[in-house]
Amino acid sequence: MDEYQSGAVERGVADLVAYALDRGLIGADDVTYSANLMLDALGYEPTGAFVPREAVAAAQAADPRPALEEILAGLLDDAVARGVCDPGVASRDLLDTRLMGCVTPRPSDVTRAFWDRYEHSPEAATDWFYQLALDSDYIRTYRIARDRKWVTSTRYGDLDITINLSKPEKDPKAIAAALEKQKAGGAEPYPRCQLCPENTGYAGRLDHPARETIRIIPLTLAGEQWYLQYSPYVYYNEHCIVLSEKHVPMRIDRVTFQRLLEFVTMFPHYTVGSNADLPIVGGSILTHEHYQGGRYEFAMARAGLREEVSFPGFEDVRAGVVDWPMSVIRLDGDDPARLVELADKILAAWRGYSDETVGVLAETEGTPHNTITPIARRRGEGYELDLVLRNNRTTEEYPLGIFHPHQELHHVKKENIGLIEVMGLAVLPARLLGEMDRLKQVILAGDDPAQVPEVAAHAPWAAEVVARHPEFAPENVASADATKLDAVIEEEIGQVFAQVLEHCAVFADNDQGRAAFARFVAAVC
Repeated sequence: MDEYQSGAVERGVADLVAYALDRGLIGADDVTYSANLMLDALGYEPTGAFVPREAVAAAQAADPRPALEEILAGLLDDAVARGVCDPGVASRDLLDTRLMGCVTPRPSDVTRAFWDRYEHSPEAATDWFYQLALDSDYIRTYRIARDRKWVTSTRYGDLDITINLSKPEKDPKAIAAALEKQKAGGAEPYPRCQLCPENTGYAGRLDHPARETIRIIPLTLAGEQWYLQYSPYVYYNEHCIVLSEKHVPMRIDRVTFQRLLEFVTMFPHYTVGSNADLPIVGGSILTHEHYQGGRYEFAMARAGLREEVSFPGFEDVRAGVVDWPMSVIRLDGDDPARLVELADKILAAWRGYSDETVGVLAETEGTPHNTITPIARRRGEGYELDLVLRNNRTTEEYPLGIFHPHQELHHVKKENIGLIEVMGLAVLPARLLGEMDRLKQVILAGDDPAQVPEVAAHAPWAAEVVARHPEFAPENVASADATKLDAVIEEEIGQVFAQVLEHCAVFADNDQGRAAFARFVAAVC
């Protein structure tokens, strides 16, 4: 690091080009070309003694070799020192992405290589494409590694819990406002959002990330142009995004089910699903139609059926209510067209369905409230489609949503519960990391969390935790095992997430809720 900070830009460029060669991002004939692109990006004019081919060869022979994060940090520090780059994180991200863009293969080459490998197997194609996203630093693995992750065993199975340190969570009201702004029309920025295909190669700006390293693979779904890319935040293995060519709002309809099932036909080793198309129960971006998937088995997929159900005329489709905290109908069959047809009937019935006994209203004053979060996967040669019933109605008592985490859980999670969390993977806000560390200190000091501003919101919950674990009560903390408290807090956060999902169920898992669920199933056909 010190060597880079002393001004050895040539060495940093040589190290970065050597890294790209090792990863197969460029070929030997690209060495001088790539080095010159980097020098231009850094605003640096080397001396005549700098010969890229020789410098890169020396870098490849060095032992040990610096890690990518170290190489980039040294070049960025030098650029800041020379006034080429502002010191802020956003400015540094713009520059290091530009540097990596100098060695990321062109989109046409990536597309050709992907489909060449697909001819061998879908897995070979996605394995290569995912590795490219890692090697090009589009997925910043050194940042992802800082996320806190653990598993909590619950009544519904093992739930994945993460505290997200890679991407800020958006406020539900801001998400809804963005959707309303799009509907109202008017001038839009370029690219219109972070999911538009126009992001490919975009240099970025302080309020929009650089995307010189993003690559997208063209797909045809339901006769329309879509694209496959990976998420830069990787909430789970091979976390991918499937996005429409068109900048149109999210919509759940018959063709949604068709696209999802076509996608898992093309990539049978992936799961794919869609966020709902309404605020509160949708994801963080409702302004551009897209789906999310990946090579990962979510807790929901491992859940069995609570009970089997049948739909007249669809005896060839196996159906049931999933044993899950949210309200989920699962469809299994060998013919995806039949699953699409039944899913469409369920969606149509749910769009117009009301049951005031459990607070479900299809609309109020012309505003629709019912929609579905669908998830598709393969079961061997068969197909499986989970339909999660959602309702986004609000009341004075529940201004953020009746079927949304209630106020008493907001100290842990108040953001939208989208597709990923519906499937059993919590993406909790970064603030929790510092708050839980502070709460641990307060508990071990025998103090009252309610009197500590940073953690006062957690006080009622903390009192319940201590009641369940009396070894951490004020009179016992002097002899308590401090390391155990970390595990206790993680376990209790996981149990809160299970409650979060329960709050989102339109039909609660109790006698009243089960009876209401049965009435809806009977109303479908």
